[in-house]
Amino acid sequence: MITLHRTTLAGLHLDEPTPASVQAALQRAIELEHATIPVYLYAFFSLDPARNAEAAAIIKSVVVEEMLHMVLAANVLNAIGGAPAISHRRFIPTYPSHLPGGVEGQLQLHLRPFSDEQLEAFIEIEEPRDPIDYEAHAALVEVPSVTIGEFYATIAAAVTRLAPEAFAPAPRRQVGPDLMFGSVTVTDATSAVEALETIVAQGEGTSTSPQEIDGPNGVNDFAHFYRLSELKHRRRLVQVIDPASPRTTYAFAGDPIHLDPGGIIDLPADPSSRDHPEGSPARRQVDTFNATYTALLGQLHKLLNGHNDMASFMASLTTMSTLEDQARAMAAGSETSGVPVGPSFEHRPDTQGLA
Repeated sequence: MITLHRTTLAGLHLDEPTPASVQAALQRAIELEHATIPVYLYAFFSLDPARNAEAAAIIKSVVVEEMLHMVLAANVLNAIGGAPAISHRRFIPTYPSHLPGGVEGQLQLHLRPFSDEQLEAFIEIEEPRDPIDYEAHAALVEVPSVTIGEFYATIAAAVTRLAPEAFAPAPRRQVGPDLMFGSVTVTDATSAVEALETIVAQGEGTSTSPQEIDGPNGVNDFAHFYRLSELKHRRRLVQVIDPASPRTTYAFAGDPIHLDPGGIIDLPADPSSRDHPEGSPARRQVDTFNATYTALLGQLHKLLNGHNDMASFMASLTTMSTLEDQARAMAAGSETSGVPVGPSFEHRPDTQGLA
């Protein structure tokens, strides 16, 4: 379970929090959601999609929703007059790294290929304070820190105490469900709370159910914590019918999830462009990937700061697809005699003329 320093809640507990304090917390939330995406993607790129299709699909579904969470936090931020900042060097962590936002504990994020150890780190990131005991979780000691779910709950409570005039009179810079499935157009405190609750429910589930809100295929899927736990147990989570009890229960007793160890590509851990000589084929691949990733962040920055139209959204999807193609070529060693090259997710606006 990830916990945050209470300093991340600065100004949010006031009877009348300022829009500026809520804006600062929402920017931290955007940075927090983004920091996990390269880590999840790196594991995804290491999975041979033919030999480990189920595991790859689970990881990718989590990535898609982490991107949605960035959008939802940005929608709330825009609705109260803020401006998401995601296209600058400091926005991208240098891995290995702690999660941004004053995270407590020893967990560091690493760019590593898929493994059970990496999967445990993913589960720790998504774990709620009180996970439903479907597989005999150890009793949790009460922690005086703030979980990610409580961080969002505190932001949501602060939003409800903002003056109504803190919200733009008309939808402001919103990426709504017409562009991105599952998004929420934020125009007032009620829709802001809905957006923030969606983030938490998709990551952690609720206190009574492992199901999220609006899964990626239009139906309720399990929250990230339980979806990743399915991978850990190599079994699907299913409802268990007990005629003697009115309570709905679940167990990791469904269909097996096949994981082929031979279908995991041995990508280098925590790669850097500096690992490769200037002008080498590997360096060219890394630089090209980083340029594409930097360009994608630039496109998303524009999308979330007023260019909220279908053309801009589709352009970002095209860049995402290009990014995956480049990473797959690197993992296959297409230009390095079959030696896998790891995408390093570095800010490189200077490469290939990108600004």
